[in-house]
Formats: sequence, C-alpha cells, structure tokens
Amino acid sequence: MNLPLGELDVQVFLREYWQQKPCVIKQAFPGFAPELDANDVAGLACDELAESRLISGTFDKKNWVQRHGPFSAKELRRLPDQDWTLLVQDVDKHYPPLRKLLAQFRFIPTWRLDDLMISVAVTGGSVGPHFDQYDVFLLQASGHRRWQIASKFNPALLADCELNVLEAFEPEQEWDLGPGDMLYLPPGVAHHGVALEPGMTWSIGMRAPSQADLLLALGEWLAENHDEGARYRDTALDGSPRAGEIATAALRSLRQLMAAPMEASTALNGFLARFLTRYRLAHHPAPAEDMVDEHDLSSALTEGSSVQKNPWTRLAWIEESGGARLFAAGEEYACSTAAAILLCTSPLEITGKNSLSPDQLRLLCQLINAGHLYLQDPDS
Repeated sequence: MNLPLGELDVQVFLREYWQQKPCVIKQAFPGFAPELDANDVAGLACDELAESRLISGTFDKKNWVQRHGPFSAKELRRLPDQDWTLLVQDVDKHYPPLRKLLAQFRFIPTWRLDDLMISVAVTGGSVGPHFDQYDVFLLQASGHRRWQIASKFNPALLADCELNVLEAFEPEQEWDLGPGDMLYLPPGVAHHGVALEPGMTWSIGMRAPSQADLLLALGEWLAENHDEGARYRDTALDGSPRAGEIATAALRSLRQLMAAPMEASTALNGFLARFLTRYRLAHHPAPAEDMVDEHDLSSALTEGSSVQKNPWTRLAWIEESGGARLFAAGEEYACSTAAAILLCTSPLEITGKNSLSPDQLRLLCQLINAGHLYLQDPDS
C-alpha cells in the first residue's frame, strides 16, 4: 500500500493519471482523523496573519457572495446552517505539524507543493463550479461531499461575479466522498463540490508558475541584481525607412536582446531556484534574535534540542559541480549534496542523533541565524 494513494501504485498513478485525468482514491487515508477541527479553522480565520475567505450562495440561484477575513468570532457564530464555505490558505504554515501530511506526497517534487488549504462547509456549502490551472488533491477530512466533474465544458464565467464561477456546468461524472477519500484533479478539469453535511475538505495544491509569472519575476530580478545590460543597436540601415515601420531586422535584434539573459544558464538557474523557493504569500523569515555558532549549536543538540524548519521557508537545491546550491526563501547557500538532501527531507528534524560534519554545522548556523531554521528546546 502506498499512502496517500491507497491500493494504487505510485508508478501507475504517475504514468496513467498525473496531469492527464482525474482519479478518485477511496480510503487514501484509512481511518483519517484530522488534527484540526472546524473550530480550529474558524479561529485561524480570525487571525489577521491568515488569508481567509467566506463564500456563500448556490449554483442554482447564482447568488454568490465572497468576503475576505480576518473575521470576528461573533460574525462566524451568526452564520446560517446552510450554503456557506469558510476557506483558509496556508494552514500548514500556521500549524506546522500538518507538514507531516504534506510529506506523504513526497512522490511529487517538494518544490511543487504549494500549500494546504482547508475549507469548512455546512450543508450545501460550495464555491461553485470552476477549473484550476494546477494539480490538486482534494482530501475529505470530515463529513461527506459530492464532487461533479467535466473535462469538456464552456469556459465562460458568470458575469458580475467576484468568483471565477462557470456560467454553465454539465457534469460528466460524480462521486460522494467521505472521510479519508481523496479526489485528484489535473489542471483544466471543471469541478463542483457541494457539502452533503457539515464537514471539511483539505486541498493540497501544487505550484505551477505561468509564463507571465516567470517573466515578471525575471524582469524584477534583473532590475535588482544587474546593471541595465546591453542596449539595442541598429543593424544594416538603408537610409529609407518606411514611416512608422518597426522593421523585421529590428524586431529580431530586440528579441535577441530580450533572450540574452536566458542564455546564461547558471545565472538563470539561480534565478529560477530563488523564485521557486519563495512562497506565494511569503512572510519572509526574520533573522534570529540570538545568533548561534557551531559550538552553541552542537551543545544545544547534545542537550536534547532539535533543529526545525521555519514553516514560511521553502528549501530546494540544484546540483553544481562538486556540490549543491541550496536555496531558502530566495536566499542561496553553497553546500554538499548530502547536506542539501538532509535539509530538504520533510518533515525536517535534526537532533543530537545526527552525525553532522563541521561544514553541516556551519550551514545550519547560517540558516538558523537567517531565520530559515530554528532551535526547539526538548521541553517545548
């Protein structure tokens, strides 16, 4: 058995379903017992540091209303018994123990895991039929929910609606999911989930940057980290341009000018790794209040402390000749491949039982002092 795929073999899933077609996995997590309940999620929705939304309405009435948090406990208590959903993003960052759940999806590259969003819904609760541009695993954590999907649909959206709800939706398949069941959806599949009773759905979303995302970030990176670079130069002017025309040769030169930064593969790889290790809603880690050195760290580990990862830091690495470049929330550190793999193993927990080299201790101190890692006392 391969959690979280139930009886489905990982290789079969990747070959036949991943980014190709939907897949329902009954009892992906047998006997699943959520670590947070609806009250916990509601409390998080009242926190100004959490991104939360409250969506009410039904597809039949087309009466969707979306409100953004933070909310007050009083207004959440006043909600009716039907037709609303409360959604909270990045719950895995606010409640780090849930990283163990995300670690179950390690058959997907870790840099692709974006966040765990939790939706709490009462009977009839829904966010309307829609489609996403990224892969998502929809785990039913409690209660029952009916999912309807369609691979062929009219992409027109409902007018005058803040939500990206489809104007029309004709389901091709439907399933009722209970606790521990999971639905995988590749990008571009329309889906409509409606709560059959009060419950929670936990969504494990994948990061899939668009061309626009990458090019916008590349432009910002070039502006911040480089001089202006080369400038456009004319080639082969003949002295008789046609009024207002941008000649083919000029367009070719401008495209080459734009592409030039992408030819420097080492620099571009570094940019991509920096970009991919920044979370969409990043709270950039603050430097540690108390700096540590290798002696301090070694002593703390011997006394029972452990090194933990800041939940707002994403770690990833790229291979270099003779070692690795480790990236933490957009910052770069040189290290060995072994150290990079050790730090990127999720969930991270380095204790005195680990045999650490002087270079690894030095790297850990750098990451702790920068706020990407922290020391946890044995009694906390």
